[in-house]
Amino acid sequence: MNPLKSITGTIVSGIVLALIFAFAMSNGQGNPIEWTVWFHVIVGITWIGLLYYFNFVQVPAVGAALSEKDKGGPGPAAINKYVAPRALLWFRWSALLTWLSGAAALGKLGIFNEAFTFENFSFSGSASVIGMGAWLGTIMLFNVWVLIWPNQKKILGLDGKEHSAEEIAGAKTVALMASRTNTLLSIPMLLGMTAFAHGLPF
Repeated sequence: MNPLKSITGTIVSGIVLALIFAFAMSNGQGNPIEWTVWFHVIVGITWIGLLYYFNFVQVPAVGAALSEKDKGGPGPAAINKYVAPRALLWFRWSALLTWLSGAAALGKLGIFNEAFTFENFSFSGSASVIGMGAWLGTIMLFNVWVLIWPNQKKILGLDGKEHSAEEIAGAKTVALMASRTNTLLSIPMLLGMTAFAHGLPF
């Protein structure tokens, strides 16, 4: 049976392969923090990857589909009915898991307070750098759960309620602006996350 024929088989095989590599290369010197960081990176890539998908692929595609609907095109129904709800499911839960695993990693490193207080507001040292990323990630998580998801439920009709055209138009604006804000914030956020271990570019 080919594990690549299902997403579950692919993910499980990837985890098994990673564990084989980790065991072979660790010489028994494993560090528990690495498991938290590894999980944080995986769910973080899922979150930001879907954020970029929405902004760079889905929003322009739905716009193009809408513009061609009156010309015999398929319209955005397939994306909005089949793709968007599933993508939003992975999007919002990977956002939460990214934040929780990041907080857990900071706790295991013993720098949770230093990161979130920018080392007692001294803004010096690597804990402040990752703290900047953590705060931006916190704002982004808020945007996902408080602004993007509730408004997407209205837009896609996932909340089981009837909404006026004006309400849906307003929901589209809020969701889009929150998503674009997250895309903007993701760039310095990722700088903070990588600079913690590798240094700032200046």
